[in-house]
Amino acid sequence: MKGEDGTQTLQAILITSKIALSLGFLVYASWSDYKTREVSNRVWAYYAPIALALSLAELLLFDVSMLPFMGLSFGLTTAFALLLFFSGSFGGADSKALMCIALALPFSTNALFPPILGASVSPIAEYVFPLTIFSNSVLFAAASGIYMILRNLVWHKRVGKKMFEGSLSKESIGKKILVMVTGYRVKVDVLKAKWHVYPMEDVEEASGSRKLVIVPKEEGRDKIVERLSNAIDAKAIDGYVWATPGLPMLIFVTLGLVVALFFGDLVWLLVSAVLA
Repeated sequence: MKGEDGTQTLQAILITSKIALSLGFLVYASWSDYKTREVSNRVWAYYAPIALALSLAELLLFDVSMLPFMGLSFGLTTAFALLLFFSGSFGGADSKALMCIALALPFSTNALFPPILGASVSPIAEYVFPLTIFSNSVLFAAASGIYMILRNLVWHKRVGKKMFEGSLSKESIGKKILVMVTGYRVKVDVLKAKWHVYPMEDVEEASGSRKLVIVPKEEGRDKIVERLSNAIDAKAIDGYVWATPGLPMLIFVTLGLVVALFFGDLVWLLVSAVLA
């Protein structure tokens, strides 16, 4: 009996260490991403091998039969992270974070640390825990879109200007919705003063025609800001342009991990509630 208690204690220590390790690195990476919009590769270079060593130690000591499933979890997560990265939906740091999480926490920790909501552990979480963390993070990122919409409506009422003026009114409804849930209108001086705020529109200098930019990129940012500023000085467009603060996804990933540990898979809970 004492041997079993000692075994459970050691496994609990290993799992707790992996959770603490993940939260520590993710909190630091989130802070770095928020302050500088950059995360040093050294973060992942330290995180990954320590995470792998702890996970291998746990499985080799307590359940070696789960090794292939760990490989499956890491492989699926890596493929998904790379797909998001190359499609432009995820940054490099976000993708690396998911892959490191897959090394540290490939499976749900509910066996030793069950979430508060017991029915919230989905089949996916059991074997591919990082995807549960990702789905939670997407929900929180989507919630930020509600704030953006409310901010835009308040701006519209306060300033009395149309949301989309001139040639922007001809853009598709889909593009307009995406811009409204991820950005807001600011004066061009804000773009000049705050480098982490990205323009979500561009303008042709010759015609003054404006177009929405759904996925802002750092490359060419300054030239776009210059074109917008010149168009405003020339009275070709008004003084407000669409922009996004580009909130770091790592913050939502970190929050998604915390919620997954304490409350489980939020998407699974929502789907279960709808189908019940």
